[in-house]
Amino acid sequence: MAGGEREEVELKLGAADAGPLDVLARLDRLGPASLGPPGTASETDVYLDTRDGRLATARWACRLRSRGGRTIVSLKGPATATGGGPGQILHRRPEVEGPATAEPRPSDWPPSEARDRLAALTGGAQLVERFSLRQERTERSVHRAGAPVGILSLDRVEILHDGRSAGRLFAVELELAPGEADDPSLVGDLATALTAISGLHPDPRTKLEHALALIAPPATPGRTPPSGR
Repeated sequence: MAGGEREEVELKLGAADAGPLDVLARLDRLGPASLGPPGTASETDVYLDTRDGRLATARWACRLRSRGGRTIVSLKGPATATGGGPGQILHRRPEVEGPATAEPRPSDWPPSEARDRLAALTGGAQLVERFSLRQERTERSVHRAGAPVGILSLDRVEILHDGRSAGRLFAVELELAPGEADDPSLVGDLATALTAISGLHPDPRTKLEHALALIAPPATPGRTPPSGR
């Protein structure tokens, strides 16, 4: 997708293993909503920043997602967890997306608002890889009364850093269609249905934050670790 800034709104949960994801792949309904047939695809997400961490300082993230021979750049702003049912699992964040290539050279990407925003955030400085995610994503459409209200994603994620595996994540995300987050009854019912599944828990962290927690070097005794966001 290429376009202007929009607000990404999603319900986010995590699991210790793939069991809850398998349950969600088999269900016909989720609270008041029906679920479409599951489809699974492999994706690679590469997270970029400048060497001096300009995006992290500005509290933005840059992700290159490659899937089926196509690469999209996504710029995601600061996330906030708000209401939406048990555990405050509704997350909102600004997002800008555009076409890209798998190489971290924005000058080679097609023109887009995302490329322009990235240049403004980084001052045109060279980008380097922070880490990457290799994931199997199962997606199901979510409908209420025949109308689409969102996309349910079931993600099995491996975190890669310096060419080595740093850990795994099991994530569930229900991204709501534009305007659907304004219906508190719908959001609350979906949140309740998700948190009722054994093994799922509200997740306040983004995948970026999970990855950084795994790859960050341990603090040296007697030294105060640098502050970060």
